Parts: sequence; C-alpha cells; structure tokens
Amino acid sequence: MASVGEEIILDLQKQSLRDVNRSLHENSPGLAGHSIQILHPAGHHSVAAGVNVAAHIEVQGHVGYYAAGMNRQAKITIDGNAGCGLAENMMSGQVRVKGNASTCAGATAQGGLLIIEGNAASRCGISLKGADIVVGGSVGHMSGFMAQAGRLVVCGDAGHGLGDSLYEAVIYVRGELHGLGADAEQQDMTDEDVAQLERLLAAAEFSHKPQDFKRIGSARTLYHWNPDADLEY
Repeated sequence: MASVGEEIILDLQKQSLRDVNRSLHENSPGLAGHSIQILHPAGHHSVAAGVNVAAHIEVQGHVGYYAAGMNRQAKITIDGNAGCGLAENMMSGQVRVKGNASTCAGATAQGGLLIIEGNAASRCGISLKGADIVVGGSVGHMSGFMAQAGRLVVCGDAGHGLGDSLYEAVIYVRGELHGLGADAEQQDMTDEDVAQLERLLAAAEFSHKPQDFKRIGSARTLYHWNPDADLEY
C-alpha cells in the first residue's frame, strides 16, 4: 500500500483482491479521513466489501458482484458499472455508482444511502431494512420486494411487480409504473413525503421536483393470514 500525502493508492493490477481488502480492514484505524483510490478493478467481485472506516474510497472502473457490501461509515464511489448485490446489507455511509447496477442492488440494506446514477436491474432494494436508495434511471421487475423499512426513489420507470409484499418501506417513482405487486398501492403524497424527497434528491445531487413523483406504499392486507383468500391476493 503506497500513499501520496493523505491519498492512499491500492492497485488491483499489482495486488490481489484479498490483499486490497485486507489493507482496508486491518488498517482501518489509521484510514479515517483519508482518500483511497482503488485502481484497475477490472470486474473483480467483493471490491471494498466489509469496510468499517470513515474514509472516502473511489473505485476507478467497473466492479463485479457484492461491491461495497456490508459498508459501515465509508463514502464509496464506483466510477463504472456494478454487478449483482451492490451494497448488500449496507449499514451506514454512502455508496454511489456512476453507471448502472445489476440485480439485487441494496439488498437487505439497513442504513446509509445508496445512489445509482444509471439504471438498476431487477429486485433493487429487495428486503430493504432501513437504508435509502436513489436511482437516477429506471429499475427492473420486483424492485422493493418485501421491503420492510427505508425509502426507494426511482427517477425513471419501474418494472412490473414493484413493491410486492411491501411492509413499511415507501417507494417514490417519477416515471411510468408497469405494474404493482401484491399489497402495493399508489397513495397520496403528503408534505412529509415532499420534504423527504427533497432531502434525498439533494443528497443524490439530482434536480427533479418532488411533486413529480408518485408514492407507493403498503395496503397492509398481507400483515395477517386470511383463511378466505384461497391463496389469491
């Protein structure tokens, strides 16, 4: 690991992924407040996973599966596209992808802010547990499936099955809805929704108007088993 002033350089052409992640984990007490560059990721999986330090990490290129998973505290920017499971189970901090993200981005994320400047594939925010996700483009089918808490903001369109089996998470969509999942319904926007959206859009550095979004919430009909439903909802 080499440093230039307060900037730390990690190069995946010269170091193994295991060594790069070990440097982030084992040296975390001394990394707080530093800027860290990860060069030549070349689609490696699990880049910058399990980080627990208040540092700014910039990944210069595309990443594979599970990048920035389990993130705590760090501000991680990926200058490219990301594979499946981006920021899975994120606890705090911020993860930003300047390109597109594959399936299950932000799965089970419990805290922090995930920003995807491009599009996200299917099941974005699946089983969301308290984090906020802002997608600059569109999301694929079954996004927000079983989302329990937190907010999913979609500045483009949303694929079919949006919010299927939704609990107390809230979804905001600016574009076209291609079909809601079981127990998801469009609801009236409140002043609190507008205020929350203003904050999230500003944090994501998007300029859309909150009033242009639709709110999707839970109808709460699946909270208790209904013996008369005949397996149909």
